[in-house]
Amino acid sequence: MTAHPSDDRLARRFADLKAAGRGGLVVYVMAHDPDAATAQAILDGLPAAGADIIELGLPFSDPMADGPAIQLAGQRALAAGGSLKGALDALARFRETDSETPVILMGYYNPIYRMGPETFAARAAEAGADGLICVDLPPEEAAELADPLRAHGLHLIMLAAPTTDEARLPAVLRRASGFLYYVSITGITGTRSADAETVACAVERLKAAADLPVAVGFGIKTPEQAATMAGLADAAVVGSAVVSELAGSLDAEGRAGPHTVSRVHALVGRLAAGVRGDPPSGQS
Repeated sequence: MTAHPSDDRLARRFADLKAAGRGGLVVYVMAHDPDAATAQAILDGLPAAGADIIELGLPFSDPMADGPAIQLAGQRALAAGGSLKGALDALARFRETDSETPVILMGYYNPIYRMGPETFAARAAEAGADGLICVDLPPEEAAELADPLRAHGLHLIMLAAPTTDEARLPAVLRRASGFLYYVSITGITGTRSADAETVACAVERLKAAADLPVAVGFGIKTPEQAATMAGLADAAVVGSAVVSELAGSLDAEGRAGPHTVSRVHALVGRLAAGVRGDPPSGQS
């Protein structure tokens, strides 16, 4: 059954951001990285730290669109027993205390295909997901996943890139819902950063073509960059920087340290302050 608009957390969140006159902060974390308990604590604390929307990464062995930071996060998660089922279980636990923050699952099609698109959509909806970004599923092949997602009230978030030309864009938009994810650079996550003028032109083009919010991701690492991109679009997505902060807190064996959770949440707080235009800590 398709969700009623009043049940659409994502639409409500973007409406609230618009009413507040600001862009949002979308924070990516990898499920089960570096272990189930630490990852759960990080996930559970993201809204209070300042995340407006959460992207929950699904561990996968061959994340071809991701750069080294997120590749390593996936390897840590898999080594610690992470899985698609485990990610959905973590989301269900998150929903025990947070019923308002939108959570978008982000991953690759192979684990979903193995579970079965219909089964996945049903379990994701039951766990409390609001949508999915499936990085490696071309829009021309998306029907087998998009239809079950829609039937269970979930958004299929589509990706647009600098290489998405006017001939390609209609195929991308045909099944898009929730928001459009603009990949601001060509290449993998966490590497280069896009310039503001180029992103502004791209966002304007996407908004002219579709009545959907636009979130900008790839290459956003600092509060200043997040503020710039959130000002140009409806939200800025930060992933590799958050995952790298987590990695920097681990011991030599890759285990969580006493400050792993607090370091991640502190970085999210700084990013959120940038996006919201708050003064740096200690200034009025």
